[in-house]
Amino acid sequence: MQPSRKIIRRPASLQAQRLAEKVHPVLARVYAARNVSQTDELDHSLERLHHPRLLKDIDRAVELLAQAVINDKHVVVVADFDADGATGCALAVRALRAVGGRRVSYVVPDRFRYGYGLTPEIVALAAERAPDLLVTVDNGISSIDGVRAAHERGIAVLITDHHLPGETCPAADAIVNPNQPGDSFPSKHLAGVGVIFYVMLALRAHLRDLGWFGAARPTPNLAQLLDLVALGTVADLVPLDHNNRILVAHGLARIGRGDACAGIRALLAVAGRSASGVTASDLGFCVAPRLNAAGRLEDMALGIDCLLTDDPEGAQVMALRLDALNRERRAIQEDMQMQAFAAVDALRLERDTVPLTLCLFDPGWHQGIIGLVASRLKERFERPAIAFAPANDAELKGSARSVPGLHIRDTLDAIAARHPGLLQKFGGHAMAAGLSLQRDQFPAFCAAFEAQVAEQLSDDSLRGNILSDGELTPGELNLELATLLREAGPWGQGFPEPVFDGEFEIVASRVVAEKHLKLTLRHPANNRVLDAISFNHLTRAPILDCPRAHAAYKLDVNEYQGYRSLQLIVEHLEPAS
Repeated sequence: MQPSRKIIRRPASLQAQRLAEKVHPVLARVYAARNVSQTDELDHSLERLHHPRLLKDIDRAVELLAQAVINDKHVVVVADFDADGATGCALAVRALRAVGGRRVSYVVPDRFRYGYGLTPEIVALAAERAPDLLVTVDNGISSIDGVRAAHERGIAVLITDHHLPGETCPAADAIVNPNQPGDSFPSKHLAGVGVIFYVMLALRAHLRDLGWFGAARPTPNLAQLLDLVALGTVADLVPLDHNNRILVAHGLARIGRGDACAGIRALLAVAGRSASGVTASDLGFCVAPRLNAAGRLEDMALGIDCLLTDDPEGAQVMALRLDALNRERRAIQEDMQMQAFAAVDALRLERDTVPLTLCLFDPGWHQGIIGLVASRLKERFERPAIAFAPANDAELKGSARSVPGLHIRDTLDAIAARHPGLLQKFGGHAMAAGLSLQRDQFPAFCAAFEAQVAEQLSDDSLRGNILSDGELTPGELNLELATLLREAGPWGQGFPEPVFDGEFEIVASRVVAEKHLKLTLRHPANNRVLDAISFNHLTRAPILDCPRAHAAYKLDVNEYQGYRSLQLIVEHLEPAS
C-alpha cells in the first residue's frame, strides 16, 4: 500500500537563538529552519542584489543591445508561452523602449504549431519583420538549430535563459544564463524574467557610461519593472533564495502601493484581489493562472499585450478575456484530472499499490493542460508524474513534475544517455521538465523512466511528509502573529510559508463548495475556539470521524467586509494519538 504521510517537525537550531535577539521568537525559529543564519539575509534592500557583471557574457550581450539601440536597429524579442516568458518579454520590450530603442517588437510561439523555444520555424516567422537582432527570453539555451537558422539569414542572436543547458550550447552571439558552464553568478535560481532584468540593468549602466542619457533622454528607473519580475519569478516556482526574495519583495511593494502596470492591476481586480496587502501567493494562485491560460489554450500574445498596455480600460478588457480563458482551462483540467485519477486508481487495484512512477497518456488530452495534470498527480499520489498529450499523429508531448529527491531534468538526461533515440527533445529544471517522443515509444519510455527512478528514490521521498515549524502556544495563536508572518516573506518555492502543528478538538465540520472542509476547532489547553478551513480536502482525504485531530496548519489573516480575523489553513489532518 502507499506509505502514509507524516507530520515531521523541523529540528531545533542554535541559529534561532541568535536571530531571536532581533526578531520575534517564532519568526526566528522559522527563519533558522530555512537556513537563514544572520539578519543580513533578511535585508531586502536593492543594494543587496548580486551585481550584473558577475554574469558570464554580460558585456557582449550589452554591447549587442547598445549598438542596436544607438544605431536604430530592429530588435525582436522571442518569448516563451508561460507566465515567466510573458513577463520577461513585456519587461524586455518596456526596458528597451525606455532606454531609447525605437524599433522593438516581439514574437511568441504558438505552442500547438511551433512548440517551445527558438526553432527554425520561429526564426522564419520573426524574419518576416526583418530583424537585426533576436533576443530570447526564458528560452534558447537548447536552440542549436534555431540559432544556426538565424545566422544563415544574417540575424544576430542574444540568448537570455535560465534553463539547464545540454552538453552543447548554441553558437549564439552572446548567452546570458546563470546556469551555463563557467558562469560565476552566485544565484543559480533566477527566473527568465530575472535574467532579462539583469541584462537591462547592465544595458542601462553601459548606455549611461556612453553619455547616451541626458535632458532630452532621461535615465529610466528600471525598478518600475519589478512588478513584472515578481510575478514571473513567483509563477515559475524558482527557489526564493535571498536574491530572488529581494526582487519579489520590491515587486510586491510596488504592486501594494498601486504602482504596478495596468495589466497586473487588472488581473488582480478580475481575480477579486486587492493590490493593497498583496502577497506572493496572490500572484502565484490568482494572477499567474489567468496569465498562463492564454498560452495554454490560445496565444500568449494576449497575456503579453495585457502586460504591455498602459491603458487601464484596455487592460481590463484583456484581463476579462484572460479570466474567461482561465475558467475554460479549469473545466478542461477537471475532466482530465478525473480521467488521470481513475487511471491511477485502476493501476492501484491491479497492483495493490500505486506504481513508483506515473506515466499517463490519453489521445483526447489537451497539450496546454498536461503540466497541471502532472502537478495534481504528483500532489495526490506523491509520485513523480508525467502526463502526455498528442502533438500530432506520430508524436507525444509530455510534461513532468517531480518529488523531493529526484532531479527530473537530470533523470531524463540519464534516460537519453542509456536509451539513445528514445527522447526527441527534453529540458527543464529539478522539479519540472518537458519532453517529446514518438508515440510508439511510449511503453518503452515508461519502462525506462520507472527503472531510472527506482535507482534514485527512497521510500521517504514518496511519503509527501509535512514539515512543521513546531507547535504554537495558545498565546501565539493570534491575529498579530498571523499578520507578522504574512509580512515576513516573501514566501514561496525553496522558502516555504511557515507550517505549524498541534492537537485540537473538532467542534464542528461541514463541506463547502463540494470539496473544501470548514472546521471549528478548540485548543485543549485553554478551550479557545478557532476557525479553520482545509481547501480541496475531499480531493485528497476523507472526512475524519474522530473527536480530536492532529493538524498541520498555516496562520492566515481572513478579511471579510473590512473585518480581519485569525483563520487556520489546514494542510493535513490525522487522528490524534
